[in-house]
Amino acid sequence: MSTTADRHYKTGELLKRFAPYLFKYKKLMAFDLFCAALTTLCDIVLPRIMSTLTNTAMYNAADLTVSLVMKLALIYAVLRVIDAAAYYFMSSQGHIMGVYIETDMRTDAFSHLERLSDSYYANTKIGQLMGRITSDLFDVTEFAHHCPEEFFIAGIKILVSFIILCQSSVLLTVIIFSCIPFMIWASIKLNRRFRRATKQQRVQIGELNAQVEDSLLGEKVVKAFTAEDMEIEKFSRGNEKFKQIKKERYYAMANYSMSTRLFDGLMYVTTIIAGGLFLVHGLINPGELVAYILYVTTMIATIRRIVEFAEQFQSGITGIERFLEIMDTPVDIQDAPDAADLEVKEGRITFDHVTFEYPDDHNRVLHDLCLDIRPGENLALVGESGGGKTTLASLIPRFYDTTAGAILIDGHNVRDVTLKSLRSAIGIVQQDVYLFSGTVLENIAYGRPGASREEIVQAAKLAGADSFISELPEGYDSYVGERGVKLSGGQKQRISIARVFLKNPKILLLDEATSALDNESEILIENSLADLSAGRTTLTIAHRLTTIRNADRIIVLGKNGIEEEGNHESLLAEKGTYWRLWNGIPASD
Repeated sequence: MSTTADRHYKTGELLKRFAPYLFKYKKLMAFDLFCAALTTLCDIVLPRIMSTLTNTAMYNAADLTVSLVMKLALIYAVLRVIDAAAYYFMSSQGHIMGVYIETDMRTDAFSHLERLSDSYYANTKIGQLMGRITSDLFDVTEFAHHCPEEFFIAGIKILVSFIILCQSSVLLTVIIFSCIPFMIWASIKLNRRFRRATKQQRVQIGELNAQVEDSLLGEKVVKAFTAEDMEIEKFSRGNEKFKQIKKERYYAMANYSMSTRLFDGLMYVTTIIAGGLFLVHGLINPGELVAYILYVTTMIATIRRIVEFAEQFQSGITGIERFLEIMDTPVDIQDAPDAADLEVKEGRITFDHVTFEYPDDHNRVLHDLCLDIRPGENLALVGESGGGKTTLASLIPRFYDTTAGAILIDGHNVRDVTLKSLRSAIGIVQQDVYLFSGTVLENIAYGRPGASREEIVQAAKLAGADSFISELPEGYDSYVGERGVKLSGGQKQRISIARVFLKNPKILLLDEATSALDNESEILIENSLADLSAGRTTLTIAHRLTTIRNADRIIVLGKNGIEEEGNHESLLAEKGTYWRLWNGIPASD
């Protein structure tokens, strides 16, 4: 499947896309650049001061007085004070501007990630995404203010130096400055390799992050299978690859730096030869030659600063590129332009000739399926694995969109209503319960942000969770650990049910909500789910058929769609697929 990661962004395009974030703080940036200009005054004025002193000493020694020296020193001292104040602002407010930009970009990236569909996450490693919205955007902070500053300062110094030196000798100035285009050309060529290596490094560190996350989150499985050595070996291979990529990046950086130093030498050699010849033939005076050398030194120092900034520049550009790869990922599931809010009154769900295949591998799961779930009905879905039960349930809240056909709730096509109103009307209890790192109270409150503590406690009581929560060390304020590791499977499931009770939806989707629990927990959860389902349109997916024997209607879903339909007793009487599943008889080949 093609992704935005396959796309190559040109530097100009990256800067153009980044510009709105920068120009949002244009007043702060303008003052930052003004201060940057002030920091160049000392470098620009010093050669003129030294030229004045040299020429005065050689040609008008009588004019070289203490008063003149102190006057020139005072001018330079005042400029140094201005330079210090301007540099303070650049170092503080300039960095803070970068932080503002980083924060805006991270917010946009996270907001976009929240809107992407399940298909995207099925093909993307979370460790890669973590790197993109943390370390990558941190580099953008440095880039955001240093890039304008460094190039602005370099431009001022080169332009002013050119103008001032042309006043002494246009020909000599042109000869010396003729080296700069060659330096720029070489820099562009060598920078391409540097940028490729920088991006490879970012990709690999994301792979390492993903591998570490995967291994540490699965540490119990690792220990259970005594696979520590295997995990260490996997990490070592990834770490070794990262080392090789970093080596390649530093070789590219060294080539870039070496070429710049060679051109530095070329400019000095040109200055010495051409300046010496001009001095021999009386075309310039000693003071002007001193000024030339100092200005060339200033320019070379500026160019070296740009070279040193090149690593930061490439890191920032790569960070922007990886940010845009997220932002340019299309949002497959989104509101239609004229989407209206859904108000569920009855809760009827209709599958109208629904066909679905996964967008990444085009695996067709459902074909021309028609199903009507009546208001308040408790309908159960059973069947062999891979028959499309979970997929069918996922289509109702639009975790995926149908390939063909339509799903309607109370006659409204789910594609024509807002996602927020649609999903607000649906409560979901899954087998794999996800609790957020935080307290019990915070996890239940996720069902309805802003709910009072009394409402949260009442929801927990309805879910049969209040008794065990009250026995926790801090009660409702107890920390559940990452992904709820401090709680048992049954406890986590009851908290997830409490969330749905607090949400109070019109439609309920139960996706194998008890299949991973022990018998005692299953009985407790079943009672809670029975209370939760009362008066709501409920779609239950189950592997344990004992949990759905009291369902109003049972649908047997197979590879060819709906194979059987009825209640528990009628389906057993048919002695078909449901009867076989109930009796644990495997399908014949």
